[in-house]
Amino acid sequence: MHQFVRKSMVMLLVVVLSVVLAACGSNSKSAPAKQVELTVSAAASLTDALNEIQPLFEKAHPDIKLVFNFGASGALQQQIEQGAPADLFLSAATKNMKALVDNQLIDADRQTNLLNNELVVVVPTDGKISIAGAADLANDEIKKVAIGIPESVPAGNYAKEALTNAQLWDSLQPKLVQAKDVRQVLQYVETGNAEAGFVYKTDALTSDKVGIAFSVDPAAYTPVEYPIGIVKATKNADQAGVLYDYLQSQAALDVFVKYGFSVPAAK
Repeated sequence: MHQFVRKSMVMLLVVVLSVVLAACGSNSKSAPAKQVELTVSAAASLTDALNEIQPLFEKAHPDIKLVFNFGASGALQQQIEQGAPADLFLSAATKNMKALVDNQLIDADRQTNLLNNELVVVVPTDGKISIAGAADLANDEIKKVAIGIPESVPAGNYAKEALTNAQLWDSLQPKLVQAKDVRQVLQYVETGNAEAGFVYKTDALTSDKVGIAFSVDPAAYTPVEYPIGIVKATKNADQAGVLYDYLQSQAALDVFVKYGFSVPAAK
């Protein structure tokens, strides 16, 4: 009799444990980890590199999904100032980041210079015009020269700076075609709507329809720096910090370098 009771109690215990374990298992399946979505506002010239980094980051951090908002740095700055959702900002100029830091929209301690780039002039690969330097842009055979809108596109501002220092800015005004960002400048040259255009080296390397005519004298314009910062209004500060750190890791920097960016000496 005692043996029967003991066996019954053991069987009951086994059944209870099975039920408890099954319940735990079903709960874990029905409550997966919540995925956080991070919005990254980034300069258009970072498009290819960040699109390659995205799956690498998301594989390492499956709880975070990246959504990119690419555009001209000045336009992205204005969006953040107007309250548009953004967790991180990657600018193609320090002035846009500084403006957000000064307005206390980005913490000065959560921003740093991530990358460097350089300005070049591109021409169509099937073009017949030879351009060896900025002075050649004044030649009669050059009808249109594309640049980004200087007020909102850092590459356009750098181009204006270089042309002003070369005393060509005023004389080239009738030829200049302004674009909303460097990718549009690239498109104008690719399609033959401009005989030449000012873009970053990294943009030039993405297209087989253009070639680099010459690199703009680096002494003629402000160094091209790409700062990264965490937007104070983010609702996902921890996850934004994870991405902020990842983009400064060797794995991410290797991808940026692959696309023609250079890494500051401090990195």
